[in-house]
Amino acid sequence: MVVDPYVETNSDKKDPKTKTFKFKDKEIVVNIRAKDVIELNWGGKFVFYNCIVGGSIEKSYMPAIIKGIMEKLENSPLTGSYARDLNVYIFDGKMHPVDSNEISFKLAGRYAFDEAFRAAKPKIMEPIYDVEIMVPGDSMGDVMSDLQGRRSIIQGMTTKGRYEVISVKVPLAELDKYSTSLSSLTSGRATYSMKYDEYAQVPSDVQDVLLKTHMKDQEDE
Repeated sequence: MVVDPYVETNSDKKDPKTKTFKFKDKEIVVNIRAKDVIELNWGGKFVFYNCIVGGSIEKSYMPAIIKGIMEKLENSPLTGSYARDLNVYIFDGKMHPVDSNEISFKLAGRYAFDEAFRAAKPKIMEPIYDVEIMVPGDSMGDVMSDLQGRRSIIQGMTTKGRYEVISVKVPLAELDKYSTSLSSLTSGRATYSMKYDEYAQVPSDVQDVLLKTHMKDQEDE
């Protein structure tokens, strides 16, 4: 099994019949036999390519493999969060005349996806919010210093009467208990509003912390 990012293009309806991958230091060419595009409830897509030739896995077992992968998409191997926008290519496998059944292939799909997903080196995304803060002029320094520690990106500043208005983009994770913090910094004289803007890639140092935290939680369980 191979996992790679899903990128929507105008040629989606004209998929190539073959695709080349570098897998475990070897170059392999897969022949695409069938394609399933699954819209995910949490957004994005999961595209499953059946590249099995020679009948090493019967077509009737593909739905079971997809079910196993879907379970891991809802609880990804990296952080336990949702995974989205990826292609999965299954190109080899084996059946057993006695032990092969839907449950076995569902579990095999889960384990194979876990390994392939990690090998694909996925990136963690996080929601970014547009935040507008109205701050008394004498509290600007403290509020700006606090925002710098929240991985924020200043978009602009304007004056509105006795207040300064700061427009900034901030990761949602950094806005935890922000209302309490802002009130403390300004003696309750500041207000803010926020709205969702986009998803953006988490910085590598933050991703490392998230991975280590999830791994430790898994070990504790």
